[in-house]
Amino acid sequence: MRRPDQQTTTRPAPEATLGTGNGTGPAGPDAAPGAGPAAQPGDPGAGPDTPPAGARSAGPGEPSGPPAATGTPAARPGTTGTGSAGAGFTGEPTAEGALAPYLRGQAAEFLRSLRLHHEYSAPADAGGHGAAEAARALRRAARRIGGSLHTFRAALDPHWADQLRGELAWLTGILAREHAYANRLARLVDALHLLSGPTLPAARGARAAGEAAGADAQGRAALGVGAARAAALLERRLTLARTRSHSAALQALGSSRFHAIADAVALLASEVPAPSGHAGRAAAASLLEPAELAEQRLLTAVAALPPDDTGPYNEAQDAAWHQARLLLRLHRYAHEVVLGGADPGLTAPGHALDLHRDAVEAAGAAAAAARTPRIAPATAYALGVLHADQRHGVESARAAFRETWPYATALAAP
Repeated sequence: MRRPDQQTTTRPAPEATLGTGNGTGPAGPDAAPGAGPAAQPGDPGAGPDTPPAGARSAGPGEPSGPPAATGTPAARPGTTGTGSAGAGFTGEPTAEGALAPYLRGQAAEFLRSLRLHHEYSAPADAGGHGAAEAARALRRAARRIGGSLHTFRAALDPHWADQLRGELAWLTGILAREHAYANRLARLVDALHLLSGPTLPAARGARAAGEAAGADAQGRAALGVGAARAAALLERRLTLARTRSHSAALQALGSSRFHAIADAVALLASEVPAPSGHAGRAAAASLLEPAELAEQRLLTAVAALPPDDTGPYNEAQDAAWHQARLLLRLHRYAHEVVLGGADPGLTAPGHALDLHRDAVEAAGAAAAAARTPRIAPATAYALGVLHADQRHGVESARAAFRETWPYATALAAP
């Protein structure tokens, strides 16, 4: 586990803010793990991008100090040992200078993607690649708007922010399901083909190796008998779910509820509602406090992850990893607002958490298919092997996250 020279932070370095009007730093690459399939579906039956429970940003009049995180480093670049801004720091990102332009830009991207989705969803191009790309871009902009409204709630009109964030979470959940089912089916079918493929020939003169190869060949043969039926069963189940999700998405995009969301985002593209009263203006003065609070919540969640030597796999641990993934996404969006770009050091860990979610959901789909009544024993056997393979993928994703997580002190056992 490597230890970086600097700690993750959303506080701009002093030299990055000198001579800038809004206190934002240089833009970095937009490496969003959820920009592709992640679309985030968590559980297909729930909005995947809804901020996790217990992670609400502090509102006006609430305590704003970040919770203590086990293993959180004491020093931050660009800050003193007490956490205050370093010498030469002349400005901080504000709602007027950083958050409002960011929200307006994401709102414009939302509207642009919506227009492209309508164009590509015409009868001549219905179901094409362009429509899927436009839907992903639409979800991506909606997630960033919703995540920013969640983190920087105190810098905005709280009632408006809560209402729009809830509607955007509903929309992203509806749009993500079809994509999630398609990816899940492709992942499971590809895994079945790999598991039931031919075996490698054993070396000549190696009796033990030959016996092992023979046993393996028999196992492969038994697996091959049920693999085709298992693939057909999964295709029926997941294709049906995908078709229903597609119909639900089309219905949602034509509903009055969605049109109200589009109207609210269109207004956001030109005007960002500000908080009222003296307390609201004080909360909007700086975005550093809520951004650092989102960072501390991420570090706390990562520190609370179960260690990798806890024995046999336990499905109850999946929720903690999903929580860390959602908090990583919120931290990434806050980093984009304050510093103008994503933190490149969190690209690989975010990708690992996306793979973890995909493997968990694929394993759940294989287990659900295995519970189908009156299936042949060979089919159940193939689905059981597939479930174990996906659970191995879960453990591999967890190991990849621990290897790529750049802030090793946050992984110390509590």
